[in-house]
Amino acid sequence: MKEHVILVDENDRETGVMEKMEAHHKALLHRAFSIFVFDDQGRLILHRRALGKYHSPGLWTNTCCSHPRAGECTDDAVHRRLVEEMGFDTDLKEIFSFLYKADVGQGLTEHEYDHVFVGHYSGEIKANPDEVDSWKAMSLDHIKKDMEAHPQDYTVWFRIAFDRVHDYFNNKRKD
Repeated sequence: MKEHVILVDENDRETGVMEKMEAHHKALLHRAFSIFVFDDQGRLILHRRALGKYHSPGLWTNTCCSHPRAGECTDDAVHRRLVEEMGFDTDLKEIFSFLYKADVGQGLTEHEYDHVFVGHYSGEIKANPDEVDSWKAMSLDHIKKDMEAHPQDYTVWFRIAFDRVHDYFNNKRKD
C-alpha cells in the first residue's frame, strides 16, 4: 500500500494529498512532524534510521519523525508513529514548527512544514527494525558537540531543528 502525504502551503493550510514518493520527487511542500523524547536523566532518545530506508539510511535523528496520513490530525499521527517506530507512547507537546527544503539524495527532496513535539519517557523501548537500526540516549550538549564534529552522521531536519530544541530546554532551565 502506498503512503500519501498532506500537501500544504507556507501557512500549513492543506492544499491536497499526494503519494509520498511523488511528493518527494517533485519537492512539494507537505506536512511532517519530528518528535524529541527525553529519558529520566534528561537525555534525548535518538535513533539511527534503518539501512533500508528510502532516504537518509543509517543517519542519526530525533526519536521519531514522519508524516500524518490523509484525514489524520497531526496530534493523532505523532502517537501512532511513535508506537510504530519506537514501540512506546507518551504525552507529547508541540513546541514550534518550521519550514525547510533539502536534497536527501536519489533525486528526492524533503520540503516540509515540520511540527516539532517533545515528551518524556522512561520505560522499555521496542524499536521496529524496519524503521530503526539502533537507538541511544545522549545529553543535548554531547549531541551538539558530536554534530559539530560529524554533521554528516545526522539527518538534515534534525540538524535544523536541534538548535531550537536545545535553546528551548536551556531557556526552560533558566526559568
